[in-house]
Amino acid sequence: MILTLKKRLLPYLLGLIIICTTLASCGTPAEIFSSMAMLKEQRRFDTYTNALFIQEMKENTVNLHYTLADPEEFGIKNHKISLGNYAKEKSDETKAYLENMSASLSGFRYEALNTKQKLTCDIMQDFCNRQLTAAPLYYYNEPLRPTTGIHSELPVLLAEYEFYKPCDVADYLALLTCTESYFAQIAAFERKKADEGLFMSPYAAETVIKACDAFTLDPETNFLISTFDSRIDSLSGITDDKKQLYKKQNKSLVENVVIPAYENLAAVLRELKDSGTNTAGLSHLPQGKEYYEYLVQSNTGSQKSIPQLQKRTERQRNLDMAALHGLLAKSPNLLKAGEQALAAEEPEAILEHLLDAMQKDFFPAANSSYEVNYIHESLEGTLAPAFYLTAPIDDISHNVIYLNKSSNYSGIQLFTTLAHEGFPGHLYQTTGTYQAGLAPVRALFSYPGYTEGWATYVEMLSYGYAGLDEATAKMMMHNQSALLSLYASIDMGIHYDGWLLADVVSFLKGYGITDLDVVKNIYELIVEEPSHYLKYYIGYLEFLDLKDFAKSRFGTDYSNRAFHQAVIRIGPAPFSILKKYLADFYSTQE
Repeated sequence: MILTLKKRLLPYLLGLIIICTTLASCGTPAEIFSSMAMLKEQRRFDTYTNALFIQEMKENTVNLHYTLADPEEFGIKNHKISLGNYAKEKSDETKAYLENMSASLSGFRYEALNTKQKLTCDIMQDFCNRQLTAAPLYYYNEPLRPTTGIHSELPVLLAEYEFYKPCDVADYLALLTCTESYFAQIAAFERKKADEGLFMSPYAAETVIKACDAFTLDPETNFLISTFDSRIDSLSGITDDKKQLYKKQNKSLVENVVIPAYENLAAVLRELKDSGTNTAGLSHLPQGKEYYEYLVQSNTGSQKSIPQLQKRTERQRNLDMAALHGLLAKSPNLLKAGEQALAAEEPEAILEHLLDAMQKDFFPAANSSYEVNYIHESLEGTLAPAFYLTAPIDDISHNVIYLNKSSNYSGIQLFTTLAHEGFPGHLYQTTGTYQAGLAPVRALFSYPGYTEGWATYVEMLSYGYAGLDEATAKMMMHNQSALLSLYASIDMGIHYDGWLLADVVSFLKGYGITDLDVVKNIYELIVEEPSHYLKYYIGYLEFLDLKDFAKSRFGTDYSNRAFHQAVIRIGPAPFSILKKYLADFYSTQE
């Protein structure tokens, strides 16, 4: 899982100001350009995308800081301090902006652009089209999803807010003052959702309330105080007196602004908790099915319809189950061997092992560093078992992998989790993509199906890197793939077909899962987080299909290393665009 608030840019969160650009009308016939005319058009495109990137960076302090380590190098010297804007009027403004951007992109002479610019243009147009479909469904969005919501992610983003320069400290402290108004906007948004009959289920609200309560339990020892103190102590260029002043200011803001913001949000949720009349999936809401179709396309990057995805999921599950049965028929003791696989190792040692073992299938990793941290205990109950915190695009050395101690991961489970988050997963993909020289504007557009699909795909490969015998590695890989397919089928069943708890009980019973408490937990989690599992599993399946396409397309010139590197060089994109550009970026040369 990648944790980065800046990457989840839905229309009402973009916070962009319309850039007025006079462009030629779209639909003009193809022309033969002189090299000078082509260069002029390419420069015009870069000017437009760079201006858009800079404007977006100025609008949100978290976006800015987690995207750029040195904003001044990009010409950004003055920016407002903001966590974003959840007001409805901002949504209307952003809709107009997206329409303007789509028209502007259509006005460029597409055939004059170079390959990387065409790729960027296609991705931006896809983003506009995708987000505009969701604009009428504004109140179907849920910013407070139990495990991926703003209330859970923001504390980690604040705790990891790097102080590169003394001015970053001032920005950070000013950012804390925004918490109260930002959460007030979210609370107002939730009230409007309740008025529209779209408020979350009571059990989802209770989960969020508990998370807020855990975060505010002991204000004087809140981890935003201790983590700030540590960063200040290691910052050079300021006096000890100034450091003490900053520590005092931070402690006061945490106790008197941030904590009350969470307490007020929890109070509003308690007030609204029982107004959530729908305790089932999105399909039980008036336009819920339409919104779910948008979510699935947005989160998976797949162009397939949901019925097609359901069939593809079932087909892969049948393939995995058949492979499992075949392996176990030959070696009945494989299950016991799998349970005993891998002794416990330190995460850093596992990552170094993975970095070495992956060389046969992947080009060398970018020259970068990383650290492994543990989620603070106050957030253990609300955050994922692990996640990778993305590096700034201008500093690939700052990579952080977080582990959740409450998950108790060890052995092969820890090994494959670190493959997912680190090498050759998120860390490898992110730093490799940055090193490939993507246009800065690409950092604004999120494609979870690519990022999580890639990490799931390489996680499956990592069973072969663990030092297990081939049969055991294959058995565990097929088993993991089959398990993930169950979550995917349940997700689509609940939110598209209208499954209730009884339907999920019946479905899982067919696979030997009968613990009612476990099934209920699965049901409620998927109700709370629609399409969450699809970005992993459908993204994984799309990579399998893309790999098959590459093998067919390149024949004897195909290699895993070249395929993987082409995907890295293209970067996050819908799978139809990845397929379109694969040959342009495919090379067997390192």
